[in-house]
Amino acid sequence: MRMSTENHFINKISNEQTAQLPAIEFKGEIRVIDNECDIEEACKYLQKQSVIGFDTETRPSFKPGVSFRVSLLQLSSREVCYLFRLNKIPLAKPLLKLLENKKVLKIGADVAGDLRSLRQIRHFRDGGFVDLQQIAPEWGVEDKSLRKMSAIILGQRVSKAQRLSNWEAATFTERQMVYAATDAWVCTLIYDKLLHTSKIKKTE
Repeated sequence: MRMSTENHFINKISNEQTAQLPAIEFKGEIRVIDNECDIEEACKYLQKQSVIGFDTETRPSFKPGVSFRVSLLQLSSREVCYLFRLNKIPLAKPLLKLLENKKVLKIGADVAGDLRSLRQIRHFRDGGFVDLQQIAPEWGVEDKSLRKMSAIILGQRVSKAQRLSNWEAATFTERQMVYAATDAWVCTLIYDKLLHTSKIKKTE
């Protein structure tokens, strides 16, 4: 068990300060799941992990009143990130089992929003989710965006360049895949760093 390191996190960081930091991106294996027959095998691997990163992407709408259903579900271990293309495959039983499994911790940012989007496709009872936005204040971190939490806690910035790209495109670009994988994977790094850093002491 690693000892806790002293907490030197700042509570907030500006966009300008964040932009100066080195970029962080996922260098592991990215597997795109766009065929229903590949879901079970992917979930089998993910069910064996104790902690995975979690995120979703939705095709952006540039018209008021027009919104799309969630297009992509990203679930990542340290080594492999699976991109489940929910606009092409169903939110099938093996995926629901994983989302309900309390023993596999799923770490994300704004988890409630992502779960709400997924439940528009199919209802399930989530289990084992940890929202970085909810727990970061215990370490004195007040910024809520994934980009800023990464900047404060890891000292590295997450690129947001692909956020408004088309998540329902016929095929993903390399940049889209890396962006989507990084968003899920980096949550596990932030969580790990928090666990090994002392929380701020509450003043009476």
